[in-house]
Amino acid sequence: MRQLSIDGAWVHEPKVFPDSRGSFHEWFKAAELEEAVGHTLRLAQANFSVSSRGTLRGVHFADVPPSQAKYVKCVRGAVLDVIVDIRVGSPTYKRWEAVRLDDVDHRSVYLAEGLGHAFMALTDDASVAYLCSEGYAPTREHGLHPLDPDLGIEWPSDITALLSDKDAAAPSLAEAERTGLLPTYAACQEYYALLRARG
Repeated sequence: MRQLSIDGAWVHEPKVFPDSRGSFHEWFKAAELEEAVGHTLRLAQANFSVSSRGTLRGVHFADVPPSQAKYVKCVRGAVLDVIVDIRVGSPTYKRWEAVRLDDVDHRSVYLAEGLGHAFMALTDDASVAYLCSEGYAPTREHGLHPLDPDLGIEWPSDITALLSDKDAAAPSLAEAERTGLLPTYAACQEYYALLRARG
């Protein structure tokens, strides 16, 4: 587990063992994640998406508490996975970090509750698995427009973005902040402390 520049964001870079039959790697180890983040990942739901090239999903987040921590892996093809710090008051507020997830290096990312998440499919049939700490709850789920210039995410310029109607209608970061939709860094830190106390 390697910590990224945003507090609460990590990338797992496994050792891959190839041979004449294929390859093997460990894509999730509870003990390593717990050592890194200070608590276990409570697995409440597992999701799987298949996306055509250019599909752009996100930026998604949920109310804190309990929000939804995610452990994300691309099992086929490749995606550009992006984690965005949308926690008002955070030292890295509005910072984003991108990690290529693919079926060659087999990286995974973990993002804590309160962080925004998005990805763009770089290949057809890009298949992504998500382990989630909480189940889907429509009344607590929100989104930001992934092409918002205020976020300034550098999506690949040679790929046309394909957005769902819901993501295309999502508010800008400024609109979400103005209407009180975004989580606060203080509330997130309080919730992280609670999770660490639970173990």
